[in-house]
Amino acid sequence: MTLPYRLKELRQQKNLTQAKVADSLEITQQSYARWENGKVTPTPEKLSKIAKFYGVTTDYLLEGQKDDIDLSNVEVLFRMTSDGLTEEEKAIFRDELIEFMKERKKLFDDTKR
Repeated sequence: MTLPYRLKELRQQKNLTQAKVADSLEITQQSYARWENGKVTPTPEKLSKIAKFYGVTTDYLLEGQKDDIDLSNVEVLFRMTSDGLTEEEKAIFRDELIEFMKERKKLFDDTKR
């Protein structure tokens, strides 16, 4: 999948129009349409804004690596709860947290089917 495809897919998943997304990103609808059509690539600053808007990472937008979404959530949880742990304990804790989040997501996905 390409960036234009992912932009369109994310927008459609949220049932948004190009105009609504463009308004939220403070750009014109025509600019957003050019991104979705692959005629123009967003600047790094705009790419970051798009990622925040859709709740994904720039890596996902550019490369399709959705696991990074979980990792960014893990990062927040990890930082909030890892004070006072040794480096070894932090490594174990982080791995277990990632695994837990992946398992929970899979459970949620399975119950939606």
